[in-house]
Amino acid sequence: MSSSTSLPATAPADTAFVGTADVAWTTVAAGVRRQILGHGPDLMLVRVEFERDAVGAVHHHPHRQVTYVAAGRFAVQVGDARRELGPGDTFFAVADVPHGVVALEPGTLIDVFTPAREDFLAASR
Repeated sequence: MSSSTSLPATAPADTAFVGTADVAWTTVAAGVRRQILGHGPDLMLVRVEFERDAVGAVHHHPHRQVTYVAAGRFAVQVGDARRELGPGDTFFAVADVPHGVVALEPGTLIDVFTPAREDFLAASR
């Protein structure tokens, strides 16, 4: 984008941009850490890094979630369905459906939640 391009203001500059180097990591389980990259009341983006064999335990929550596999390979369970996913693949979990992952190799997931996960925000304070 050129410096002469002007976009309408939609958010204060201090909340519109996130530098990942400025955001703390939270350890959530053995070999699993997360970084909240952006959020508002109705949407949240989170990066989650996994070491090989690390587990994102099967759980459920009232939020809808879509997850993008940025790197690595994961065994994924959503409800009763199971599949192995790799880079570029995604999964979607509706509210309250049990889901979880196991990292088959080191990898990174990008999670998007609606609404935002207040429990994540409280844990990162």
